[in-house]
Amino acid sequence: MKIRSLKLKNYRNYDLLKLDFDGAANIFYGDNAQGKTNILEAVYISGTTKSHRGAKDRELIRFGQDESHIEAIVEKNGIDYQLDMHLKKNSPKGIAINKMPIRKASELFGIVNFVFFSPEDLNIIKNGPSERRRFIDMELSQLDRVYLSNLTNYNRIVNQRNHLLKSMGIGGELKDTLEVWDMQLIQYGDKIIERRKEFLDRVNEIISSIHKKLTGNREEIQVIYEPSNGNLTLEQALQKNRERDIRIKSTSAGPHRDDICFMVGGLDIRRYGSQGQQRTAALSLKLSEIELVKQAAKDTPVLLLDDVLSELDKHRQNYLLDSINDIQTLITCTGVEDFVNHRFYINKVFHVHGGQVTDEN
Repeated sequence: MKIRSLKLKNYRNYDLLKLDFDGAANIFYGDNAQGKTNILEAVYISGTTKSHRGAKDRELIRFGQDESHIEAIVEKNGIDYQLDMHLKKNSPKGIAINKMPIRKASELFGIVNFVFFSPEDLNIIKNGPSERRRFIDMELSQLDRVYLSNLTNYNRIVNQRNHLLKSMGIGGELKDTLEVWDMQLIQYGDKIIERRKEFLDRVNEIISSIHKKLTGNREEIQVIYEPSNGNLTLEQALQKNRERDIRIKSTSAGPHRDDICFMVGGLDIRRYGSQGQQRTAALSLKLSEIELVKQAAKDTPVLLLDDVLSELDKHRQNYLLDSINDIQTLITCTGVEDFVNHRFYINKVFHVHGGQVTDEN
């Protein structure tokens, strides 16, 4: 799969922008805060409907405007698709495939798969559980429409259950209605946990050899799913925590509280690993994600690299660049010297300055 072109209108710091991409390596260089990441963000939104930064639609619209438009032409199995996103300040986004509006974002998934890699991802190991849950949810949502549907329903039910908990009086009025929400929470929550565990089983099959190569065969890594309810089933955890949930007015167990553990040499590197170990594990995880998409989609993903090379040492830079020479890549950086020094072949170069993009080819 490939992305052929991108059009932006009133998107962040861009008034109008039209870009044609090469099918291999595309470099966007320029000083910081010029709009390089905005381009990669728009590309990612075109295939997932969501910003990798978690930004709301109204934050993506150019200042002083009410709407923004993203159009991407992507190619899959020799067929071109036009993907359109109409972002609006005060109403839900409009999505269209080949100019035909769609009702569910899940209809978009499967056309193109993106792997986004930013400096923040190098901190996924040491950051909080929400970052690790976000990683697994974003990847599974692209690969599995059923998972996306279950996750959407689960999040809706958690919000409704929390609203009910906040509405309860001191005497516990409305307590009996909790059972209705708990049954639905269990229905979707169990499916989410099972699918996440299956996903991490696949990750472990791939990440081990990658991590060994990155560490010169010195380290073994294992990725483990950590349910917030420990050895209890979700149903048992909800029963056990019910009085506590009523007291704190929040749902304290379930997939929205779960975590991922990274074990290296018997140590939990989230807590006891060095920064080097944590970053190497994060790089291994992202490279595993690329291979996972290749296997699941029977195609290569589009890789979006946002100023990552500057955060890696030469050994890790070399390994990363050697690993991506067969897939379409959009890369942001402050200068092209690193790629020249690594003898990395650049197919297309764009200079980004103050919301203007110059094609230098």
